[in-house]
Amino acid sequence: MNGDEELLNGRVYGAEHDHPYPGPLPHRIYAVLVGGPLDGLLLDITGWRPGEIDDGASLATELGRWPGGRALHDPRPGGPRTPGPGIVCRFYYSGDTP
Repeated sequence: MNGDEELLNGRVYGAEHDHPYPGPLPHRIYAVLVGGPLDGLLLDITGWRPGEIDDGASLATELGRWPGGRALHDPRPGGPRTPGPGIVCRFYYSGDTP
């Protein structure tokens, strides 16, 4: 794991890098991002409906194949989900898009 990866691990996607507490909050619901340029980040999915979770996420990033593009993450069909709050599922990297 390089320094950039260590910096990202356990942080919430979209949290400012200099935020005093960029980690998860106890009353929120998160998906762990697995693989790709956002590996190890947590995505806040609080308030998402089950169908929205099934659709996955297209997340803006400067770290992917196309700077300013999006990293695509999806749950695995039938993947485990635990009731929240906390980490309830995993979204797996499926590619980048400009």
